[in-house]
Order: sequence, then structure tokens, then C-alpha cells
Amino acid sequence: MVNSNPETVSTDYDTSDRLYFEPLTKEDVLNIIEAENPLGIIVQFGGQTPLKLAVPLQEYLQSQEAGGGSQELGGRRQEAGALPPAPPPHHPTTSIWGTSPDSIDTAEDRERFEAILRELDILQPPNGIARSYQEALKVAQTIDYPVVVRPSYVLGGRAMEIVYSDADLERYMTYAVQVEPDHPILIDKFLENAIEVDVDAIADHTGQVVIGGIMEHIEQAGIHSGDSACSLPTITLPADALATIRDWTVKLAQRLHVIGLMNIQFAVKGGEVYILEANPRASRTVPFVSKAIGHPLAKLAVRVMSGKTLAELGFTEEVIPNHIAVKEAVLPFEKFSGTDAILGPEMRSTGEVMGIDVDFGKAFAKAELGANQKLPLEGTVFISMNDRDKAAVIPVAKDLADMGFKLIATSGTRTALMAEGLAVDLILKVHEGRPNVEDAIKNNDIQLIINTPSGGTALEDDRSIRRTALSYKVPIITTIAGARATASAIRSLQQHPLEVKSIQEYVGS
Repeated sequence: MVNSNPETVSTDYDTSDRLYFEPLTKEDVLNIIEAENPLGIIVQFGGQTPLKLAVPLQEYLQSQEAGGGSQELGGRRQEAGALPPAPPPHHPTTSIWGTSPDSIDTAEDRERFEAILRELDILQPPNGIARSYQEALKVAQTIDYPVVVRPSYVLGGRAMEIVYSDADLERYMTYAVQVEPDHPILIDKFLENAIEVDVDAIADHTGQVVIGGIMEHIEQAGIHSGDSACSLPTITLPADALATIRDWTVKLAQRLHVIGLMNIQFAVKGGEVYILEANPRASRTVPFVSKAIGHPLAKLAVRVMSGKTLAELGFTEEVIPNHIAVKEAVLPFEKFSGTDAILGPEMRSTGEVMGIDVDFGKAFAKAELGANQKLPLEGTVFISMNDRDKAAVIPVAKDLADMGFKLIATSGTRTALMAEGLAVDLILKVHEGRPNVEDAIKNNDIQLIINTPSGGTALEDDRSIRRTALSYKVPIITTIAGARATASAIRSLQQHPLEVKSIQEYVGS
């Protein structure tokens, strides 16, 4: 195993027979290949970085097989006919195991990938590619704001943003990224209030594809999957959308000739399914899915890469558990003074936890406890919504009022809630005078905050409230879907105490 981050393997140092703490660069990896003389190389378990090495490694292995010309090995150049230091001969069958580097590149290359989607009649949000601000402006104005902008070949949503105007786009293109001809900017229509779906699947060399798990994100599309809570099995998706997701997953894995694991992200809006991206590698959700369904997907994938079939391994059908498993992100906001708790397309979580129960509310409550988010069972809820979300929050507000919570809100949100017959007290915004919402947070008069900003101006307006809430450890919910899940969890906690069982008891049953 090659891992340049000792912390990620510090508790599992004996997972591999030999562990190299080396950078994942072409030069260092070729040095290790020279020293170890491996039978096969696996690049699908390290995120984006090793995928970028797949094509250069393949070219090197092919040059070794050809046995002629000048070769680059570990940074040293050897001319044909020269007498190099005698490294051990490479295994005659050394190869990259699993999905071929060309298939990996096809999934990573926007233009090649789009051609396959058109061939398979798979929908994706309107999008375009830009190598300059003028090109980006033309694409954004064609597909209409808001748009998601990001560099190609990025990890963890780095330098990814949701852009709402020409001015924001110009700032992004000028300051946020270095635009290069070989690394264009990808621009996609942002599907507001869509449900995002993660799928982990495994395929073998015969073309058989088995879905490991379909996870419904609790946060809306546009929030990085690493920061979003998700549920397995899904909770609200209609049967026809799930059927489309399963069909497209199999078709795409077969067309890309995937051998091993693959992760695909979808968005469902208004009953329509769109594909967001496909990664021919293991994703961070694989451990969660494996625990939820009781099958070790990583181990199965390695066996498949070595030549086994899924039929030989006895894993031929999607497992849909009878229990509910919820994955929640552990966010570091309270550790850093002055940070904002708003989530977006760039990943900010530092870990993940899992809650499991037969009831969604209880499973979500357990996941929140695991992430050190203590949900109140009584007290006062402060609600402040943008105009687009005011109607959607009304059922959540009614649920919380039915459970005995007192509601307070700023003027616009209060008017919308009172129009539905809810009793809501008025509280001032920070600039409107004293006492205001920040004073109430500091005085421990608020136990839960629901605040869903959207758009550049709104994001700035509520920043100070969220920072104050973090400082005083008041739970903050920043999405409508998260508010619904939180209300469900609070109701479950009020009605029944949590029960603890081993994961084996859930999976075994």
C-alpha cells in the first residue's frame, strides 16, 4: 500500500504486508514498482489522485513490455543500449487491475463522457466547458443561473462554487482558479431543491453489475456528498425514479467496462432523473454501504479485479435492508472561530458517523448524536427563511409546534407562518435593534435554528447569526430536507427512548 498521509492508516498499520509513506507521484510510484515487482496494480481505492496516475503507469508498463527505446524509471532516464543499474525484471504479467486506464479517462474527460451519455440516452443537467471568462459567461448565460463551476479533475469539490451572477462568475474565473488550456472549467446548471442520490455498484469482467446501495441524500443537491447526510435504503424517492437509476447504473458500468467499484451521483427533480457524475473507483460511501448491507464491497471488488466473477463470489443481487442506516458528516465548524456553518459544493467534513435503526427518525437521531449534534426535545426554535423556502418550511414548523416547541421568527418568515395559523413571536434582525436574535442565542433563549439562505446576498446577511450559534453550541439546520429529518428525529426521541443493538443483529435479521 502506498499512502502519503500516515494519519489515515495509523490505526490500521497491519492492513497491508508493506506500507510506503510516499507521495503519490509518477516518480515515486515507479520507484516502488521497481522495488516490489508487483503482479498487479490497483488504483481504484485512493480517490482522484491515483486515477490521474493510471494512464502514465499504463504507458510505462507498455514501454516495459515493448522493451525498447528510452524509458523513464523513477526519475532516471535510460537510453536504449546503455547499461542501467540492474533492477529486478518486471513480472511479465504486471498490469493495472480492474477498470482500464482508458475507461477511467473516459469517465473523467467531460467531452468523452458526454458522448457516452448521449449514446445511452442518459440525461444530465445543461452544461458547458470554458477556458476563459468570456467562454464561461457565454455558457452561464445560455444555461441560466445559478450554475455550479469547478475545475476538471478535482478532489473533494475543491475550488467548486455555486455562482448566481455575472459578477460572481468573473470573480471566480479571475481569483478562485488558475485557468489552463489543459484543465478547463466545467459549468453545470445548478438544480435547486433537487434530491441527490449516491449509488455504489460493483461489476466484473463478464459485464455483470450489482448495485451495492442506493443512498438518498438528506441535504439538497449542490452540497458536497461528503458533507451530506444520507439514508440507505431511500426514504422519499418514487419507484419510477429508482427504476431509472438502477437501469442507468447498469448501462453506464457496462458501457465503461468497469471492473470493480463505481460510484455514480444522480439528482432527482420534479420526477426527472439526471446524472451528475460517475467515478470508476471506490467512493467514501463504500464502508458505510458495506456495514449497512452486511457485505464487504472493497474485498469483493479486489477479488473481482483479480479475475473472479460476482457469481463465483455469491454476490449477484442488490441487498435492500429491512433497517434504516443513516450516514452523517462530522463537521469541524465549532473548532474554528469565525467559520460559517453553511454547506456548499466544496467538502468541509472531517469524518463520518452512522446511525442504524428500524425507524428513520431514530436512525437519524443516532447519527446526529454520533456527530455530536444534540437535538433539543423542548424549548424555542428560531426560523429564518429565504422567500423560496418559506412555503416549504410550514409543515416543519407545524410539526415542531405540535411537539410543544415555541416558534420565533424575523418579520418576513413570521408573516408567512402566521398566515398558516401558527403562533409565532417576532424577533429582531441584528441591524434592527436590541434585543435581537444574537442576543437571544447568547442568553440561551433559542434551542434550535432553522436558517436556509440562498444566493450571494442572503449568505452574507445571516453569517453572523450562524457564527454566534456555533460559538454557543446551538444546533443549526441550513436546508429544508435537514429540517424535516430533524423534526422526525425529535419526534422519535420524544416518543421512545433509543435502543442499542449490535450491527450484526440488524444485518443478520
